Amino acid sequence: MKRRIAVVLAGVMALSMLAACGGKKTTASNEEGNADNFKMKSTLNWVVTSSPGGGSDIYTREISDILTKEDLVNGQTITVTNKTDGGGEVGRNEVATTNGQKADYTLLTFNSGDLMPMVENTKNRSSNFKIIAIMAVDKQLIFKGKDTKYDDFASAIEAAKSGTQIIIGGSKGDDVAAYNALLDEIGVSKDNMKYITYDSTGDAITAALGGHVEFVISKPAAASEYVEAGDLTPVVALSTERYSGKFDCPTLSEIGDYKDVEVPVWRGVAGPANMSADAVAYYSEVLKKISESEEWKTDYLEKNQLISNYMDYKEATKYVTEYEKDYLESLGKK
Repeated sequence: MKRRIAVVLAGVMALSMLAACGGKKTTASNEEGNADNFKMKSTLNWVVTSSPGGGSDIYTREISDILTKEDLVNGQTITVTNKTDGGGEVGRNEVATTNGQKADYTLLTFNSGDLMPMVENTKNRSSNFKIIAIMAVDKQLIFKGKDTKYDDFASAIEAAKSGTQIIIGGSKGDDVAAYNALLDEIGVSKDNMKYITYDSTGDAITAALGGHVEFVISKPAAASEYVEAGDLTPVVALSTERYSGKFDCPTLSEIGDYKDVEVPVWRGVAGPANMSADAVAYYSEVLKKISESEEWKTDYLEKNQLISNYMDYKEATKYVTEYEKDYLESLGKK
């Protein structure tokens, strides 16, 4: 498990060295598209494989709002659809197999937290999609709800070590990886610090608000409004550095004799395998414009304390392919 976490972490933190990154290329990386050859003439269908209110949903709707406001989609409507069946695998498979003209008008929110369970539990691989762009890197914190009886996470750790069961809620993929890395470091068993997996971070937060879990793992975006309302309180940052402002709280090394734990999450966009090369180039270029916009920087990145890291379809395809390869090897798969 420690090797698995190390592979995931090393892969994400290597983002800045992506230009030098090798690995096998998917079909998308071998096709050279021309963005000028593609003109949007139909509704854009954007699939999110987690529930409304989660980090992926917020990310998607922020991008789609800017696309519409800046008229970057030729006046066409953007329809965001949340498809969570099978842990999101049904939605991902629908996008992967979309054919014909629809393929040029279908997008998928695709993150490391989506890729990890996909390659672990299904035959789908990143090569079943066109990787269009990576936009940013995200990290997690642990929050407590109002009904949590522990004042801080240090006391929860001590309680778990004494045999009291502590329940943490969170989403799938990277949140589970962060939980596993946390337990490896603090030396607590899964029986004493139990994890409940929800379809999205939003669902996990709802469970925390209802007192069904004592703590929740979340990225800043999904928890933001609840922190402002006083319903959630950050208790530990799963990062090597503290967050600022309303997310300020100690890192793991500050609450005990532990090393800091972080499992960064890359946030990207993909399309069907049959999306044309020109459409891929078009969406990649449009997303670059969004990454450079002030609204994206202030209303999304700064507000939710993400790290900006735009990659176009060529760089993103190389990176995701290599990331997937390393992750599969960590699982003993190909």
